[in-house]
Amino acid sequence: MGGAVSDAETTAGPGAPRGGPDQLDEALLATLFTQSAVGLGVLDPQLRLVRANSLVEGEDVGEYIGHRFTEAFRLDDPDGTEQLMKRVLAGEGPARDHLVRGRLRRIPGDREFLVSVYRLDGPGGPGAPALGLLVAVVDVTERQRARARNAALGAVRDAVGGSLDVAATCRSFADALVPGFADLAVVEVVDDVLRGADPPVGPLPPGTPLRRAASGRCDAFRDTAEGAGEGGARERSGVTRRLAARTPYALATTDLRARLVPLGPDNPWPATDPDGARAVAETGAHSLIVVPLTLRGAVLGLVSLYRCGAAEPFDEDDVSLAVSAATRAALGIDNARRYEREHIIASTVQRRLLPQAERQQAAVDTAHVLLPGRDSGCWFDTIALSGARTALVVGGVAGEGLQSAIAMGQLRTVIQALAGLDLEPEEVLARLKDTADRLADERAALPPADALQSEPMSAGCVYGVYDPFTRTCTVARAGHPAPLIVGPDGRAVALDVPEGPGLFSTDSALFAPATVTLEVGSLLAFCTAELLSGDRAAERITETLARPGRSLQQLGDDIVYALPDDTRSAGAALLLARTGTVSDHLVATWDLAQDPTTPATARVLVRDRLQGWGLGEDTVEATELIVSELVTNAVRYGTPPLRLRLLLDSTLTCEVHDGSPASPHLRHARTVDEGGRGLFIVSRLASHWGARHGPDGKVLWTEQDLPEDERNGAGGER
Repeated sequence: MGGAVSDAETTAGPGAPRGGPDQLDEALLATLFTQSAVGLGVLDPQLRLVRANSLVEGEDVGEYIGHRFTEAFRLDDPDGTEQLMKRVLAGEGPARDHLVRGRLRRIPGDREFLVSVYRLDGPGGPGAPALGLLVAVVDVTERQRARARNAALGAVRDAVGGSLDVAATCRSFADALVPGFADLAVVEVVDDVLRGADPPVGPLPPGTPLRRAASGRCDAFRDTAEGAGEGGARERSGVTRRLAARTPYALATTDLRARLVPLGPDNPWPATDPDGARAVAETGAHSLIVVPLTLRGAVLGLVSLYRCGAAEPFDEDDVSLAVSAATRAALGIDNARRYEREHIIASTVQRRLLPQAERQQAAVDTAHVLLPGRDSGCWFDTIALSGARTALVVGGVAGEGLQSAIAMGQLRTVIQALAGLDLEPEEVLARLKDTADRLADERAALPPADALQSEPMSAGCVYGVYDPFTRTCTVARAGHPAPLIVGPDGRAVALDVPEGPGLFSTDSALFAPATVTLEVGSLLAFCTAELLSGDRAAERITETLARPGRSLQQLGDDIVYALPDDTRSAGAALLLARTGTVSDHLVATWDLAQDPTTPATARVLVRDRLQGWGLGEDTVEATELIVSELVTNAVRYGTPPLRLRLLLDSTLTCEVHDGSPASPHLRHARTVDEGGRGLFIVSRLASHWGARHGPDGKVLWTEQDLPEDERNGAGGER
C-alpha cells in the first residue's frame, strides 16, 4: 500500500453514492481510482466500503466491499477510528494523516497506515446529510519500522554509558530496547565480569556461568515473561545459569556472531535444552535475536531479544541494529568494568593463536566451528598457496591448560612455514613430526621437579592441498581422522588416507598421501576426533552435510545441533571447504616451444593478456620482465614441455613449467658477469617467488601485489 497503486479494476457495490456527476466528473473519478498513488475508498454513512481502488497491490478489492472499514483493515483500535470518522461525517472537518495499526488479510504481521478522511457532501451542500466519506490510506509500515529502529538505536546511545556500574548499564540497555524494538530483552553478563574480572576471550566454553544483569519486557507480556528461558523466562535479575551447549546462545558465544532464530516446533536445537526451550515457548515468543556482547575479541555476555504474539518477526535489518546496539552496550559495560578493575589481563593464548577471521581463497569457500572444552589445543587453518591452491589444516594437541595451547601455537606456526615451501602433504607432516620430536625432547630435559616432565604429549594433524586447476585434493594425516567428502549429488564418503603416526609418538613409520579428484561444489569436512566419537557419528555428520541449500555456516551449526547429549566436552574443531574452480577469464595458459625466440613471444602474449585485463602499464612492464627471465631460464636450463600460465586474483601470479627437476638458485652477479641476474631481478619485482616440484618437472612461480585500483577494477573480461 505504501507504493504506487497498479492500474487495477475498481469495484463498486450496490450502495454506491450517486450525485449526478457529469461526464467530466465520471472521467475524473475513474482516473483517480485507477491511477492514484494511495489507496482510496468510499464509505457510505454506515462506514461500509462501497467503492475502492487496489488498496493493497495484488489484493482482490471485491473482498473489502460491504465490510466496515475497521473490519477490512482489522484495526487495533476500531472504536477510536470509527469515532474519528463519525466526527468527519458530522461536519467537524476532515481528518488528515491519522496513524492507525492493523492487519491485512494476505500480508502477515502488523501494519501501520496513515489514514485521511474527507466528507462527501450531498446536493444540499455542507448542511445537508452527507453521502458518505472518502478515505485515503497510505501503508507506512516500512517507514515506521525504520523510524523505530533509529529511535531504538538513539535511545541506546542516550541511555548507555552514563553509569560506571555494570548492572545499571545493562538495565539502561534493556530499557532502551523495550518496547520500541523488542517485547522481551534479557542481558546476561559473564559472572566473573560482574565481579570485576577481565572478560574471557571467546569462544565461551559450555557451562560458563552467566548472570542475569537486566531484563526488560513490555506491559503486554509482563505477567507471562519474568525472563525468557535460555534468555530467561521466569528468572529475576541476579540469577545465574550455565551456558547450555548446542543452542543458538552457545553458538553465538562460540563464533561471536549474531543469530536470527525463528522459534517454532520445527527448530532442531530445543531438543538439546528442553527446559530452556519450554520456558521460551511459555512467553509466546516467535522470533529471537541472539547477540554476543563482545569488545576487541573478549566476550562480556549475551543479549537475547524476543518478539511475541502478533508482533512482526525480526529481519536482517533488525539484526544489524541489534549488533550496533550491542556494540554500544559492550563499550559501556567494559568502561564500567575497567573502573572496577584497573588492569586488564591479556587475551588467552589459544584464541590469539587461532585465525581471527575467515580468509578469502581463490577457489575454495570455507567456514569453521570451534567448540571450546577441556582441551585447549585444537586448531584449524586455511593457507593460500601458489597457483591458486589452498592448504586445509586441522589438528589438536591433547591436554588441558596453557601448555597445550602453547604447543598448539608452535605446531601451527611450523606448519604455516612449511606450507610456504610448496612441499607435498606427506613431507610437510614428516617435517612437522621432526619439530614435535624436538619439543618432546625439550620437555624431557626439564628438571625432574618440573610437573611438565611427567605429562605426556600427544597430537594429531591432517593436512590437505586442493588444486582448482586439476580439481584434486591431496591429503596426508598424522594420528588424526581422515576428512569426509560429500559430492554435489549428496553422496558422502570418508577419504581413504593411510594413517600416519601421531606427531609426538615414537613410531617412525612414513606418511603416505592419498589423492582424490573432486567435482566442483564438493564439500570437504576436516574435523577432530571428538566430533567422530559415539555411535553413527560419521554417518550423522555426513547426513547433515548432504542437506541441500545450506550455507557452510548453517551446515556447521546443524552438525553441532545434531551432536548427541553424551558428546565429550573436550573441545573440537571442524573446518568445512566447498570446492570450486578459477574462472577461465582469470587464467591464461600457453604451451611454448623450447626455442631461443620464445622469451620474446612470451612477452608479447603477456602484454596482450594483461592489457585485456585492464592492468596498468607499470604492472605490465614488470610482468613482462619477470616472464622474460623465467622463460629464458627454462629455455636455457630446462627441458620440454614448456608452459606459461598467468592467474589474476587479488594478486597476479606467473608460472613457468618445464620438465627438468633442477631448481635455480638466486645469486648476486659480480660487476663483470654477463649473466646470473635473472632470479635476482625477479625477486626484486615480485612480492613472492618460489619453485614447486611434481612428477613431471618443476614450476617457477611469482606473485605480484596489485595496486588497489587495479585489484578493484582489473579483469574487464571476467
